[in-house]
Amino acid sequence: MSIEFLCNLHADGAEFPHFWEHTVGSGHAILALRADWQAQLRRAREELGFRHVRFHGILDDDMGTMVAQNEQPLYSFFNTDQIFDFLRSIGMRPFVELSFMPSMLASSSQTIFRYRANVSSPKDYDLWAALIQKLVGHWVDRYGLEEVREWFFEVWNEPNLTAFGDANQEEYFKLYAVSANAIKSVDVELKVGGPATAANAWIADLVRFSIEHSQPLDFISTHHYPTDSFGKPGDDTETQLAMSKRSALRKEAGIARKEAGDRPLYYTEWCTSSNPRDAMHDEPYAAAFIVKTVMEARGLVQGYSYWTFSDIFEENYFPSIPFHGGFGLMNIHGIPKPAYRAFELLHALGNEILVVDGKHQTVDVWVVRSGSSVTVLISNFSLPHHSINDEEVRLTMTTPNPAVRASAKTIDVDRGNPKAHWVELGSPEYLSKENVDLLMQFSTLREDPVDVSNTMGTINLFVVVKPLSVTAVTLFF
Repeated sequence: MSIEFLCNLHADGAEFPHFWEHTVGSGHAILALRADWQAQLRRAREELGFRHVRFHGILDDDMGTMVAQNEQPLYSFFNTDQIFDFLRSIGMRPFVELSFMPSMLASSSQTIFRYRANVSSPKDYDLWAALIQKLVGHWVDRYGLEEVREWFFEVWNEPNLTAFGDANQEEYFKLYAVSANAIKSVDVELKVGGPATAANAWIADLVRFSIEHSQPLDFISTHHYPTDSFGKPGDDTETQLAMSKRSALRKEAGIARKEAGDRPLYYTEWCTSSNPRDAMHDEPYAAAFIVKTVMEARGLVQGYSYWTFSDIFEENYFPSIPFHGGFGLMNIHGIPKPAYRAFELLHALGNEILVVDGKHQTVDVWVVRSGSSVTVLISNFSLPHHSINDEEVRLTMTTPNPAVRASAKTIDVDRGNPKAHWVELGSPEYLSKENVDLLMQFSTLREDPVDVSNTMGTINLFVVVKPLSVTAVTLFF
């Protein structure tokens, strides 16, 4: 039995900005000096349209931004310049996360990650302010004021978690205020924000703090992952959420939107899961999750930064296994995963979304117009351990103009799924060049012709979708 959806292609649509392309995440600043990291980001910029990149640790000792010499601060911005020069060369900008603490300013020895980033508060706030002022002032001198006004400065990372400090809100607000004022001392139009929290925390509190203490706050940033809403991993608290047309992440974003008020809201981290070794990151599940989540976040956020664009990532260790469940849209060899292909389909969409009538427990349909074509985007998604089946989708579209031709691109278990072919190769830990070339081919989405019927001012489109899949059908008029 077909699932019925309806759309009037002659109707006016709503604006559909590509907010998910504003920023994409990476891991650790020093990685941005690697040639393979740069090659992958260049490709993500060209094919997926990302405009900013965010990463941890631009102030870490391994960057040399601030180190001690004879107990006096020694500043070196050469490595940051190398990274930002590269970003500008490919038409991207930084979303600057001000972290972590240089050792000479650290108030404790608390560290995180394999690369031992110090996450303590500064023992000398005057020196911290001087560092931020000197660094931002240097960037203005190097790149020009008009350019740096287009950047974003975010204070710290997830300060509400003990992993990234003492989770003391009062201490974070002090760090925020000192940092924000140091930035504004360079130029009042530079954009600064926070609280960069996990799980949508402290948003209303920071807004209230900024008002009561007359502190600058140009935007709100926060993070969320599915496990933030569903409880602890393994809890079966998902059934009601799976039955709902609105996802839990949309619900959380809606709350954050209200708390942010009229300030722009940027999610500077989100992903399929918060587990850095989750097999679903490499599988079609991620593609279906991404499409559904992005399409449901429209109208709520100004930026939605996926964590991360690459498996060149070293928070715990740097694995050699090609498909190890890393966060990246691409694996360590630069092979695009289904998640990457989901962003590819989203990037190809136009900027005008039309109303679609119809609903289903696992199938969602969106119609987006671009000039003389429209794209029908279909996802068939369910949370793990919940029912999902092959479905036949019928979309009836009212239009005075017949479609000239139509074609489809699909991500599912058989298409755009290089991990499955890697498993068929015997799951080798180390890939030959021939293996990489072969898996690149299996990652590529093919364009298949689609038959559509044009009758009496309507177009009828029939598509069979597999579980955990995404299909984009583009009709040309």
